[in-house]
Amino acid sequence: MKASSILGLNARATEYSYRYNTKRGKGIAASKSLMARVLKKEGIPTPKIYKKITSPESILKFDWNSLPDSFAVKPSRGLGGRGIIVIKRRARDGNGWVTTTRERVTIEDLNLHALDILEGAYSLSNARDIILIQEYVGRHKAFKKYAYRGTPDIRVIVFNKIPVMAMVRFPTKDSGGRSNLHQGAIGVGVDIATGITTKAIQYSKYIDFKPGTKRKLNGIKIPHWNRILTLAVEGAEVAGLMYGGVDIMIHPEDGPVIIEFNYQPGLQIQLANMAGLRKRLDRVEDLKVIDAEHGLTIAKTIFAGPFSRRVRQEGGIKTISALEEITIKGAHQKKERKKVIAKIDTGAWRTSISQSLAEELGLLNERNVLWTKTVRSSLGKQRRPVISLTFWLAGTKVTTPASVAKRMALKYPVIVGRKNLKGFLVNPHLKVKDVKEARIKSQKDKEK
Repeated sequence: MKASSILGLNARATEYSYRYNTKRGKGIAASKSLMARVLKKEGIPTPKIYKKITSPESILKFDWNSLPDSFAVKPSRGLGGRGIIVIKRRARDGNGWVTTTRERVTIEDLNLHALDILEGAYSLSNARDIILIQEYVGRHKAFKKYAYRGTPDIRVIVFNKIPVMAMVRFPTKDSGGRSNLHQGAIGVGVDIATGITTKAIQYSKYIDFKPGTKRKLNGIKIPHWNRILTLAVEGAEVAGLMYGGVDIMIHPEDGPVIIEFNYQPGLQIQLANMAGLRKRLDRVEDLKVIDAEHGLTIAKTIFAGPFSRRVRQEGGIKTISALEEITIKGAHQKKERKKVIAKIDTGAWRTSISQSLAEELGLLNERNVLWTKTVRSSLGKQRRPVISLTFWLAGTKVTTPASVAKRMALKYPVIVGRKNLKGFLVNPHLKVKDVKEARIKSQKDKEK
């Protein structure tokens, strides 16, 4: 990870958090109460609020036994998970409740804690606060082996309607069941393209396994991945945050719900992803993004990490010829496919496709155009769209930005550049027919 690609504290504040976020957006991010109201109005899922308490008199009058068996007590303006008590169940003897960290609390304990919240013990600048009694979001079955008692959350950094980086945070014994990295929770990078975990950190050091176990932290498939990314973009847009972190939990029954916004999200996410935020932010800063769906297309096309490529190339190094039959995914229908002969050109960096073929497959739809660029050619300066292109080469799925060539007399409708040839060995002396026959024979040998 190059130092020039890393986003630092000062740059985060001056170049992004305060430059791009509205005053309203920062206010919504600072208040869970206001956030819940805005999201509910827009129909965006967030945990239910059972009760808001704003005065000491209301605390003494409140009937805690009227709540469901599980719930969470939170300060509206809390920071880093401080001041949150999560009740998992009622005590078996009927005297109080048991928290997710297996501590017993009584009505008196809850009243005292609520008074502390009101007095600002957990809020920014120790200002008076509001108590939120909220729905308990349990652990999704996909995470039960990895999280210690508390509920993991997924943080997505969103900029310009594009999810640029993500990580899942697993509570640990050190963190007291909370998802706060500074308290000892585990942060695990997530590949934007696949929703699969990559590298894990704890106390800013890389680890391979859940502490005290042999459970690998990489290779975990995050459920509802597309929905999580879409929700993050939609939530940030509704809140007025052009740049920010969106924290999401996966409700075991209801799916992803937004639990918090942060207009100055922490920077350890860069360590967990082994990638710098600044480079990614610079790359998408000036792009014209239509909506969340378009933002996801851009993110999945340009931020697919090395882990994605390893998943796609798990069959090992494949030998290909200078001319290859590829199958292109169209945009008109989900199952639309077209086979064409492509030129494998190690002298070109980026893959390109002819304009006529792109039009035929619906790939010039505005939601599929990533950006436009100016190129110089024998015809002078030209503006060319760069699109998201998905194709299969030798059985390997490739999703990549591709330039649209406007020349009508292209001998081959697609040129595959070296950017998309990692994991392939190009033998220019092979013929397409020879390669096909070798692959068919290899497949038959495997089946035997």
